[in-house]
Amino acid sequence: MSDLPHVVVIGGGFGGLDAARALAHAPVRVTLIDRHNYHLFQPLLYQVATAALSPGDVASPIRWVLRHQRNVRVLLADARSIDTANKVVHLDPGGGDSGGGESELRYDYLIVATGAAHAYFGHPEWAQRAPGLKTLDDALEIRREVLLAFEAAERETDASLQRRLLTFVIVGGGPTGVELAGALAEIARQSLRKDFRTIRPESARILLLEGSPAILGTFPPRLQERARRSLERLGVEVRTGAIVTTVDQEGVKVGEERIAAQTVLWAAGVAASPLVKSLGVPMDRAGRVLTEPTLTIPGRQDVFVAGDVCALQQDGKLLPGVAQVAIQEGRHAARNVARALRGQPLEPFRYKNYGNMAVIGRAAAVADIGPIKASGFFAWIFWAFLHIFFLIGFRNRLAVMTEWAWAYVTLQRRVRLITGEKLWPSS
Repeated sequence: MSDLPHVVVIGGGFGGLDAARALAHAPVRVTLIDRHNYHLFQPLLYQVATAALSPGDVASPIRWVLRHQRNVRVLLADARSIDTANKVVHLDPGGGDSGGGESELRYDYLIVATGAAHAYFGHPEWAQRAPGLKTLDDALEIRREVLLAFEAAERETDASLQRRLLTFVIVGGGPTGVELAGALAEIARQSLRKDFRTIRPESARILLLEGSPAILGTFPPRLQERARRSLERLGVEVRTGAIVTTVDQEGVKVGEERIAAQTVLWAAGVAASPLVKSLGVPMDRAGRVLTEPTLTIPGRQDVFVAGDVCALQQDGKLLPGVAQVAIQEGRHAARNVARALRGQPLEPFRYKNYGNMAVIGRAAAVADIGPIKASGFFAWIFWAFLHIFFLIGFRNRLAVMTEWAWAYVTLQRRVRLITGEKLWPSS
């Protein structure tokens, strides 16, 4: 098998995993590299952050997912740089204390799907105060900070400091921000309502700040308005045209207005993985690679880019950084590798939009799926069905379905665990 063409896939997210799967029957050997040993179902990550699901419910070991695919090798490693001239991927030393292990991988074809990190619009110092939501570690940190804020408020005797502890600000009104805001409102007004004696958790102030004129900017205006009304019914203050100018230990500033808040969550922007800088090709302002229509990088027919690190326009619009785009791009990159091996010309990528959905809270969601523009209970049921269907593994599907059913009946979130050594939120 060592004499077969070698395809290296960097990233075990939606794009990379589906690229590797699509090469199952190709005459190649595949090496998939990721810095984590699991594939993360990011659309439900906010539910880990808001104590509805456990980390294991939304993640599956990559080796287990690909256990039946004999032409795939999985490496737990961090890709440091890519040398396209010599067709080499440089890895971190790895190998434990001895520093051993492979330090480079040679490839015949390369698929880069390393995803994105948080972007703070020129203010990287805000990251310490306003965590984003991209990894399991992010989700667990947010869960800890949210629950600790209520615990600290229970002990606080100063009314103004108590109000600050019970104020939560979410920056960014896209799907992640909307879903976080709705979930936090449900925690405060339902799950924790009877748990404390000194404070009233339902009095918590939750603000969703969006710099553009509307939340859920990719949705039709009618659904944007319905989502806003649903959030407001939950008690969320939705502010559009609200540009955050400062994030510090006291809270945030919107223009000249100071909002005192203990917990600030960031859902406003993303930046591509810095690894793609080593490709030495043109990138957009977010650090994404400006690819050819075939998903190759300019000047190379052996390097493909997929997912959040790919900047590709279709019909005059940049494709969004969502899971269904990454999945389709990963599969298309794999098909083009197979075509190249057969000596056939590469085909341009064409994204098929299956729709957008966002959940706002219990029995409330919005769905924009072709001719269907739905909101409320029907959209929520459809959202739940699709997310359970696309989860990897029967165990995860059963666990998520059970937790959702329990939460729907009891209004409780069972994973309200405060982990880690830090006891109180930093002041």
